[in-house]
Formats: sequence, C-alpha cells, structure tokens
Amino acid sequence: MTIDHVTFRPGTPEYDAARTTFAGTATPALVLRPTSAADVVAALDHARSAGLPLAVRSGGHNVLGLGAVDDGVVLDLSRLDAVELLGEGRVRIGAGATWGAAAAALAPHGLAVSSGDTTSVGVGGLSQAGGIGWLVRKHGLTVDHLLAAEVVTAAGQVVRASATDNADLFWAVRGGAGNFGVVTAFEFQAHPVTTVHFGTITFAADDVAQLLKGWTAAAITNASDDLTTMLVLMPDFGSGRTALLYVCLDSDDPSPIDALRTIGTVLTEDVRELRYADTLEEAHPPEGVLPVIGNALVGSVDEPLIDAIATAYAGGGRVVFLRSLGGAVARVDRTATAFAHRDAEALVVSAAFLPIDATDNQVAEARGVWRTIGDQGIGAYAGFLGSDSDEDIAALWPADTYARLREVKRAWDPDNVFRRNFNVRP
Repeated sequence: MTIDHVTFRPGTPEYDAARTTFAGTATPALVLRPTSAADVVAALDHARSAGLPLAVRSGGHNVLGLGAVDDGVVLDLSRLDAVELLGEGRVRIGAGATWGAAAAALAPHGLAVSSGDTTSVGVGGLSQAGGIGWLVRKHGLTVDHLLAAEVVTAAGQVVRASATDNADLFWAVRGGAGNFGVVTAFEFQAHPVTTVHFGTITFAADDVAQLLKGWTAAAITNASDDLTTMLVLMPDFGSGRTALLYVCLDSDDPSPIDALRTIGTVLTEDVRELRYADTLEEAHPPEGVLPVIGNALVGSVDEPLIDAIATAYAGGGRVVFLRSLGGAVARVDRTATAFAHRDAEALVVSAAFLPIDATDNQVAEARGVWRTIGDQGIGAYAGFLGSDSDEDIAALWPADTYARLREVKRAWDPDNVFRRNFNVRP
C-alpha cells in the first residue's frame, strides 16, 4: 500500500504544523498523516523499512516534545478526528481529535467525557496518560470510562482491545503512556453533563500556608464529589502575588462553592454557569523563558508538604498548582488500569521560569527546589512530566504495575518500536 497520499515533506504547511509542538519545533524527515487504521499500518511499515525513528502525535502537548522527532517520521493522527455517537451514551472518538472539538460535538446531546481542560490537547495522548480534568472527582479519570480501543500494533495488526478482547492490552492502554501500539480510536461511555458552575476566585497570596490548609479542607476533606478544583499560586507580575482557584461544580446546587470563598481574602470572582464544553480553554506555551517542570501525586496535603510549597513559592519565579483528586478516582481498584495511584489526594505541579539561556547549574538548582516538594509524593502523572530520567519514569507506576506493563510490552512490542514516550522497556 502506497503512503504518498498521506506524506508531507519540508516546505508544506502540513509538515510545519505537525513538527511544531507545545515544546518547540523539530525537523523530521517526513510527516505522515493517516486517514485510516490501514494508513497507520502502512506508515509503520515505511518507518520500519527506512530505519527511521518514530514519533506519534495526537495533540502535540507533551512538554518534552515527544510527539515530534528530528530526522525521523512523525505519525500525525490529526485526520483521525471523527466523533461518532454509538447509542446509549457510548461515543467513538478518533485519537487525533482534540478535547475541545470532542466536547463541543457531545454538548448538543447533553453528554461529556471527563477529559483534560485544554481545547487543543489530544484525545490520544491524554487518554493514555490517565486523564485528569475538571470532572475528575465526580466522574473519574478519562480511562475509567474507556470501553474499547482500536490499536495498530508493532506487528502491523489492527486489533480491538476491551475487557473481553485482548484484555492485557486494554489494561495497559489505560495509563501506559503510549507504549504498546498506535491507538487510532477510543470508545467511551459518556456521562450526562449539560452545564456546570465554572470559573475562578482570586485570592491574595500573602499567607500561602493558611490558604493551602483552607483549600485542602474545603476542596478535598469536606468537599462533595461534585466539586473539582485547582489552586494556582501565581508568580508576582509586579502587582503582588495572587492565587487563582479554578472551580468546576457539576451540580444544580451551587452552595458547595460557598466554603471555598472562606479560605482566604477574595479579590475577584467570576464563577458562573457554563456549558461543560465552554470550560475548556486554549493553552499557550510560555515565550522567552525556559520552564523547569515537575509534578507529584501526593497521598495527602499535609503540613510538611504545605511548608515545602510555601517555601519554594516564596523564592520567586515559580508557579505552583494543586489539583484535587479523590472521589470517583479513588473508588476504582488500583489494579484495574495501568493508572495505579488511586490513593492520591491531589496532584501538585510546579514550573520554575528561567532565562532561555539558563546554565546547567541554574536548571539543577531549580530542580533541587522542586525536589523539596516532589520527594513527598507517592508517584507522578505522565500528563505533566517535565523530564524523563529513569527516576522520573519509575515514579509513574508502582513496581508491581511496571512489572505487569513490561509483560504486556514484551507481548505486543518486543522490539520497542514505540519508544519515543515515557518508555517501558521490554
């Protein structure tokens, strides 16, 4: 089967679009944009025959630029973007669709899939990371609603992975970070969602420790599962330090938000009723700076963690945000999917913003500050992982989960064809 109809080379708009990711721009030998699973099979065969490294791109949001590769093949899935209703709340979504487009397509039917919070993040990448978003406490992770996946394997087969078909592959796809094949389509069980109460409450960040304690009590410990929040400690842009509390409440009753207003000094508020699809916003990479990013899933937001966050933030030049977990996430057995850190109470992410020409010592110092926070975690989340050392990858999965992933890898990709990712080695 020829691949000429899906091939784009340097000098074409399609090539330039596919080689540019959230992390920067690569120079691949060529870009392949398949329109079917059969095209993906042919594309993999071409890359293998030519001996070229392969990058699989969905939305291109990986902060390490793993969706592109120099002097190799970028398999750009953006044409596999159909959203199809299957009946009884089931929906089939192409892996190259963005969550903004998918949410907009489901909105007229009063349906949603718990997903990321950025319009242009890809369905394929986020779904295989686990899927943390604005509905996570009420409806769980994206992978918790996956019914089946269409996968092109390293051997060039198109297979179905579900609870009854290739169950080992189905388990691994749900949190295995793209290690086992090219997922071309997902079948989800969507949930009824029309509008949510969504927006931000801005607080003064003059007492970070107290703000974090108040947020933990109001947003996690005493919160209903209908409520998912993210607290963002913003850098000082010249007008003082502030904290943005993003609020998403999937309930007709807005009263659970009241407790959030008491955790600090409120400066502004714009929480309002919106269609769920309208909560997703565009994200833009920071320009002119070098972000040094770390993340940790934490078992509890306790005093040592709060002290570490407050101290790191006080040093300046850093954003820290905490996302509430628990709820529906914690009610899934830790062995049910490859996303195994079900007992995490929150996800903590931080980025230090350094000069674009920062030295290795400056980067190491920023990472050292992050470690005062990150070392208190029980694991990490692939969706926000800012480095890919062996230590970083080990944090993604508990040891027993990783051992099981290696077994699946040996069965489905023994030659490690799919290695431009957070790699599970066979």
